[in-house]
Amino acid sequence: MRAPTVTGKVMAILGAFLPGDVRLTLTEICRRAELPPATGHRLVGELVEGGFLERLPGGSYRVGMRLWQIGAQAAEPRELRELALPYMEDLYAATRENVQLAVLRGDRALYVERLRGPTSVPIVSRVAGELPLHATGVGKVLLAFADHETVERVLAKELPSYTPNTVVDPARLRAELAEVRRTGVACTQEEMSVGTCSVAVPVRGRDGRVAAALSLVAWRHNADLRRLAPAVLTAASALSRDLAASLR
Repeated sequence: MRAPTVTGKVMAILGAFLPGDVRLTLTEICRRAELPPATGHRLVGELVEGGFLERLPGGSYRVGMRLWQIGAQAAEPRELRELALPYMEDLYAATRENVQLAVLRGDRALYVERLRGPTSVPIVSRVAGELPLHATGVGKVLLAFADHETVERVLAKELPSYTPNTVVDPARLRAELAEVRRTGVACTQEEMSVGTCSVAVPVRGRDGRVAAALSLVAWRHNADLRRLAPAVLTAASALSRDLAASLR
């Protein structure tokens, strides 16, 4: 096996900061990047000097502003987010529930944006974070309309269970995906976290292809998904028109 280049080592260091990891120690960075401490110390120091990482008073590190500035220029999620935000804000104002927007990245749902308020149910998703397709509303929408190879690859894996309600049986999940394709709506009940439910719908772009998924996440005990679904469908339909026009 060829030894990693300096570029590869730097990418490994930056990749050590998984979604949700606000700060890491040098030891944690080196362990995740599989680098000797001396090499990690030198490269991390250079990244701090360049503004790509920031060293905190306690000695740990977090992603720096320079890296954030570069990442914010990623065209596809930025354009989708800018188009979606007005509709997401309207949806939040009408429901006061968590509003989420996600796209398919590999075998995971990548969250592009989310809105929540002080009374919204706590959720595990984060902007730029990823969650599994089989246990989330947006994930089921994205998987239902994904290509055949992606669907079969995901269903062939051992699907982890996050709560007693997580659907991990491939046959049952396959049936659910067929229903999502038929109705255009995916509903979940306490599959990713206890106490929550969600309703998600597709956002379509050019040629009617599904480009993203839009969802509401609420408390299970007081949410009526049948009442919430039309609001999500209306917002997704308006966003789909804007997205298709922008792509043209």
